[in-house]
Amino acid sequence: MSSMSEDTDPSGSRAVARTATASPLPSSVTFNRLELNRILNLYGRMVADGEWRDYAIDFLKDRAVFSVFRRASEVPIYRIEKDPRLARKQGMYSVISATGLILRRGHELERVLLVIDRKLAVV
Repeated sequence: MSSMSEDTDPSGSRAVARTATASPLPSSVTFNRLELNRILNLYGRMVADGEWRDYAIDFLKDRAVFSVFRRASEVPIYRIEKDPRLARKQGMYSVISATGLILRRGHELERVLLVIDRKLAVV
């Protein structure tokens, strides 16, 4: 005995189940290739200067975080965060110090990274 009545179409219930599983699950926020390239270029220059030694990348559901360490066993000296929820308000990019102070926040990653990007100065 089938639990389905004669009036129901079994292929219709399978189509509903397929569309329910095909919907994307809530994914994590990530840095795109251009953002990551800009961050890693800054990181490479600071490593070459001997200021930074290690990094960590966290892709969370609500934000992406690039943490910079002076030593691997310490707390991060800077966190570069991307939070898309703030895109229309204060800007989705921010640089946060080790104490939790937001050093700069904005809509463009290039301008936000200027707070920690030390350019060569003529002396």
